[in-house]
Amino acid sequence: MSERPLPAAGWTMGKVATSALGGLLGGLAGGALVIAFTQVIKATLEVVSSHGTWALIVVPLLGLALSMLVLYGFGVSGEAETPAPQATSLPQRSRWAHAWRAFPPGLARSDITADVVKFAGEEERFPWRLAPIRMLAIAATVGLGAPMGSEAPAAYLGVAIGAAIGDRGRRWRALLRPAALAGGAAGVAALMAIPLVGTVFMLEMGRRQNAPLTAERVTATLVGGVVGWLMNLSLGVDLIRLVVPKESPHTLTQAVLTALLIGALAGSITSLTGAAIYRAKAWEANPMVRLALGGLALGAATVTLAVIAAPAAAVGPGGGAIAWVESTHPAVLTVLAVALLRAMATTAAAAAGGCGGVFVPFLAVGDLAGRVFAPALAVPGDLAGSAGAASGIAGGYRLPFTAIALVLGQGGPHLATLTCLATVAVATFAGAGTVSALDWLLDLGHAPPIDARAHQL
Repeated sequence: MSERPLPAAGWTMGKVATSALGGLLGGLAGGALVIAFTQVIKATLEVVSSHGTWALIVVPLLGLALSMLVLYGFGVSGEAETPAPQATSLPQRSRWAHAWRAFPPGLARSDITADVVKFAGEEERFPWRLAPIRMLAIAATVGLGAPMGSEAPAAYLGVAIGAAIGDRGRRWRALLRPAALAGGAAGVAALMAIPLVGTVFMLEMGRRQNAPLTAERVTATLVGGVVGWLMNLSLGVDLIRLVVPKESPHTLTQAVLTALLIGALAGSITSLTGAAIYRAKAWEANPMVRLALGGLALGAATVTLAVIAAPAAAVGPGGGAIAWVESTHPAVLTVLAVALLRAMATTAAAAAGGCGGVFVPFLAVGDLAGRVFAPALAVPGDLAGSAGAASGIAGGYRLPFTAIALVLGQGGPHLATLTCLATVAVATFAGAGTVSALDWLLDLGHAPPIDARAHQL
């Protein structure tokens, strides 16, 4: 007698259960890998930051050079894998080793976020074997002090290890997509210590590739986000410092002005920076030319930051700049200049081929831009910084729902939270308007608008 088909509800519950199981496996693996790797990067960055000014200028440039050497020296083009009589005669072991360093032709090898977006909904095609070589490039870029962040590496490595777990044979294939999704969500949640940020980040990035919001995908990312957060709590790690508002605006007028002014400035600055970073990543030039010109621009920005602010404000993804502004209370124009220079430095690092993220640098740039208005509005610096940081994610990275999850997850007084949420809304519109105005001014003609291509960040 033939087996009866499962009812639709039972079939759906079965897929959700499979997603939960895959999410648990991928979340545990992704969270563990990201925590261990980020701890190594953090320790390396602390060593770099402890040295003198010249080391803070030179070492990040050496890191970018090492990253380029790994990606373009050890890494090879996938064109070498095109079928040919001499290629097919290679020993099986040589072909296996070649797969771990062969990049697809035309791929920007340092752009790890592009893979997370490109294979959203098709995680079984994710090129996870390239993760080890990119880990070396990430360690060289972020660990040695270039102004790039660790959130894109967290998502990328989490997805990669989840896909690797599911790619163990036919019986494991059903777990591949949820394990990859959960690995990315767990990695980001473990880094940020906020479960919903990891969940929403992966879902929002997937929507840029029109990946559907199915029950299975939501389940996997929720499980991964919670697993990564619990791992962060249980291990007691401190991977990234978020500025949490401690004091509310004193009046409704102050809250409205804070949302409007900080959202507009932080959203516009980070939006322009995001457009510049996309163009820097998409720049088709010889790797050595990219390294030379990008490194020159980064060196100039680093020297200027060290002179007008402090050497620590020039190194890393931006935590040193926030610590500097909190401890010295500099003039408003100096804070604005540091925000713009930090934006320039991250753009230069991306142009030079740096392998890292821009989420955390956008937090720093937005934080600094928000503090520009703190004295005039008489609002606390932590509120201005927190509102500006969330605006940087909404306006620069174009992830408004992730910014909302960030605001809700970091906590603070209720009116301060509402002010930050309103700032996110303003920054979202300001960022979109700024990019549209830039498209119009540059008269791009038949080229796709910058906003449509910004998913590559």
